[in-house]
Amino acid sequence: MPLLNIVLFQPEIPPNTGNIGRTCVAVGAKLWLIKPLGFSLDESQLRRAGLDYWPYLDYEIVDSWHEVKQKLPGHRIWCVENPASRTVWEAEFSPGDILLFGRETTGLPPAIVEELKATTIQFPMRSEVRSLNLANTVCAVVYEAVRQFGGLPGQSG
Repeated sequence: MPLLNIVLFQPEIPPNTGNIGRTCVAVGAKLWLIKPLGFSLDESQLRRAGLDYWPYLDYEIVDSWHEVKQKLPGHRIWCVENPASRTVWEAEFSPGDILLFGRETTGLPPAIVEELKATTIQFPMRSEVRSLNLANTVCAVVYEAVRQFGGLPGQSG
């Protein structure tokens, strides 16, 4: 079982997805990509950002958010979206959780945000900033979860 399930809703920017893939390999998370993708998986920017880690990445491409929920029944879902009533540091992550992230330009559809209102979390930020870079946000949330788990299984330090 993967440590976490990272779900990107219709990602648009190849280097973000490449960097997120690298983070997933680093911690043993599975990456879920919901179509349509704003790029092809053989795009050079994606490969460059993922470097030589992409062959080690556990990932799946699906047609919809509904399909992810069908394939991961019973997994707790954390929606990472701005605004939210709670911060990432108020979440209590568990191994196997789903971390859902929206598109770089438009975030998640309002219906999904409404569905997950009770488990929507965000990073606090000043009003001058609309959002953080997707790859940076995913990495920060993933490593907050790893911190809460006491580190990676089989890894010291």
